[in-house]
Amino acid sequence: MKVDSLILREVRMELKAPFETSFGVTKARRILLVEAGADGLTGWGEITAGEGPFYSAETTETAWHVVRDFIAPLVVGKSFPRGGDVSAALAPIRGHNMAKAGVENALWDIEAQQKGTALSRLIGGELEEIPCGVSLGIQESSAALLAKIEKELGAGYQRIKIKIKPGKDVELARAVRQRFPQVKLMVDANSAYRLEDAAHLKKLDDFYLMMIEQPLAHDDIHQHARLQAELQTPICLDESIHNARQAYAALDLRACQIINIKLGRVGGYTEAKRVHDLCRARSVPVWCGGMLESGVGRAHNIAMSALPGFTLPGDVSASKRYWDEDIIDPEVEVSPQGTIRVPAAPGLGYRVRRDRIDKLTVRQEVFRAR
Repeated sequence: MKVDSLILREVRMELKAPFETSFGVTKARRILLVEAGADGLTGWGEITAGEGPFYSAETTETAWHVVRDFIAPLVVGKSFPRGGDVSAALAPIRGHNMAKAGVENALWDIEAQQKGTALSRLIGGELEEIPCGVSLGIQESSAALLAKIEKELGAGYQRIKIKIKPGKDVELARAVRQRFPQVKLMVDANSAYRLEDAAHLKKLDDFYLMMIEQPLAHDDIHQHARLQAELQTPICLDESIHNARQAYAALDLRACQIINIKLGRVGGYTEAKRVHDLCRARSVPVWCGGMLESGVGRAHNIAMSALPGFTLPGDVSASKRYWDEDIIDPEVEVSPQGTIRVPAAPGLGYRVRRDRIDKLTVRQEVFRAR
């Protein structure tokens, strides 16, 4: 395929409710969308960077800069046999995986359309339905958290994840487990603890959690290995894993027993598949984490979650949990059994609503082949 154009847009979307983690509260999202044009077709990707450099070093502004000044010149006007081949072209750019992923994933969308197949099938997906969980931000009280969990379980979700931080952790987990003794429950620390907190974190072993996600530093593997040796609860690594090499190191060091794969964090489908394949070969379960995506990013998460190694419910939930109105049609819906049907239509499988995007766009830049 020859890439004729890239259009980079920033859209601003208000969340239905604030979302709190250990590093802050998000009320609205500045989302970057990538529209790629090649061979008369259009593909869409989403850059999942946050507004500030807290989850990762990337931000909305750094991603805009990197796409404009470095990625677009390497991609626009160039030909690639397959969508994933752009990954090698972008390899000289160190880091900035979310910016790279937004562009690469859009080209995978185009390739799937060219071949008349669903994107999930093109990447090797086998599942026709994916199991879904929810991620709940830190609440003001245990009562508020329990009420939210009651609502989400009533909607059919198969797994509950609660965000934790020092001072809001063990007691929250205890309250949830006492009220919902059978629910699949995990906690996510977003790097809020230190190895010196091991004795405190060990208290979480009492609540038979599925996992504790990323308890220690965002760039650490070694200390996670030391912590995992002290815990019965499996550690899941998120922020520490940006590629298959780091996943290999983490598994060899026994720093975790589960890995969360996020398309943006690892740089797109090409590297996500490498991490998936490594974990599957070692019988290590993986699941898809969320970044408060719009429908475009959510649709890509659904496609990735169809890979056979995604055996745990991910953070891929319904559009209506986050947005009054999404930018895709149909919006993502979750069945009463807590599953999402993987689209069978060619490409991404959802229609992108240009009218809605135009209304929400606050800036855009167009890059065309000369």
